[in-house]
Amino acid sequence: MTPDTIIDMVHVTTRFGRHVVHDDIDLRVARGEILGLVGGSGSGKTTLVREMIGLDQPSAGHVSLFGERLDRIGPGPLAMLRNRCGVLFQGGALFSALTVFDNVAFPLQELRAIDPALIRDLVYMKLAQVGLAPEVALRLPAELSGGMVKRVALARALALEPELLFLDEPTSGLDPVTAQAFVHHLQGLHRELGFTAVVITHDLDLMHDLCTALAILADNRIVARGTPATVAENPHPFVAAMFSGERGQRVFGSATL
Repeated sequence: MTPDTIIDMVHVTTRFGRHVVHDDIDLRVARGEILGLVGGSGSGKTTLVREMIGLDQPSAGHVSLFGERLDRIGPGPLAMLRNRCGVLFQGGALFSALTVFDNVAFPLQELRAIDPALIRDLVYMKLAQVGLAPEVALRLPAELSGGMVKRVALARALALEPELLFLDEPTSGLDPVTAQAFVHHLQGLHRELGFTAVVITHDLDLMHDLCTALAILADNRIVARGTPATVAENPHPFVAAMFSGERGQRVFGSATL
């Protein structure tokens, strides 16, 4: 594993009883990469991400995060590693009874060592960073559009200045125009902040426009790994079905022809 490897999964196998979810998976995520994790329903994408941050342990094999073997460190060091990560949950997962301000402030307040005045400044800085006006801070999630919910959730994910972001279906539930604007905003933040990201997605436009690499989960393993254009040419039936259709050809052009 090189110093530029942020996540290193080695011979990872996951079983629930007799049901095998992952079978001998090797997967590395490099610093600065935006990796799209793609697979059918039930293929184990979310489970794989949970293993990446130590919420679940694989049945066999091991996972390293920021160079640390997750099966060899205690709860304290693991919590410190997780503080270097941010998560954008599918649907936003905002606390419905809290204002936008309190939602974004939540991870900062959990540290219990930051001055309230600094937290206030950081919250407004993060809202500005995701393109939201200061007055949005006083609203409740129910008062926001779908696109605004995603941006608030992104501001919360960025609150601790994470080196690694996990994004779960970040464009789901958004209309095409709003989804495109959100992807463009993520591109700008990636250029500005230089974070590494793992993105669970089925959105072909997002794969093409945002992801620097794709990893395709099928048949309990990674069947393709590489740039979006390279992966689109992979002959595996699942990959071919995803990229060779009319929409895949429209998005990826000659790569699928």
